[in-house]
Amino acid sequence: MAELPSVLDPCCGTRMMWFDRQDQRGLFGDQRRETITVVDRTHKADGTRVLSIAPDTRMDFRAMPFASDSFPLVVFDPPHLVRAGKESWLAGKYGRLGKDWREDLRRGFSECFRVLKPEGVLIFKWSEVQVATKEVLALTEARPLFGHPSGKRGGTHWVTFMKPAQEVRG
Repeated sequence: MAELPSVLDPCCGTRMMWFDRQDQRGLFGDQRRETITVVDRTHKADGTRVLSIAPDTRMDFRAMPFASDSFPLVVFDPPHLVRAGKESWLAGKYGRLGKDWREDLRRGFSECFRVLKPEGVLIFKWSEVQVATKEVLALTEARPLFGHPSGKRGGTHWVTFMKPAQEVRG
């Protein structure tokens, strides 16, 4: 069986946070596989932009097709919009959360920790443009090590977790 890459990005979208979008250390997953043209009047004179979502594997971050303890590093950058026009540039680029977004993110965190190796690192990225980071972090029992807000208004949060060396069974 082939060895898995070192980094899992289970909702990669357009891979926009990656310096090298073809980095072989990453395994890129997403529910979507599509190329879409969206309206973005800030981009071109004709007001269009083409977005390509091309994961290595189609997958659902709530039920990942990997064995437990598979990756030393997981980057979790789920959709963060609960309100976005169906064909908007934002919905195309970032995806949209469904009506059950709290349960979806709860399951997403759980799956990220399940596939993470003991003492593995989870990097979580969240833009709190519609939902506060505090509200999202309450969906996991794991406690972050550290994090940092970034962006013009400090609305994007980078949060780092580390899976315990040994699962504590109660």
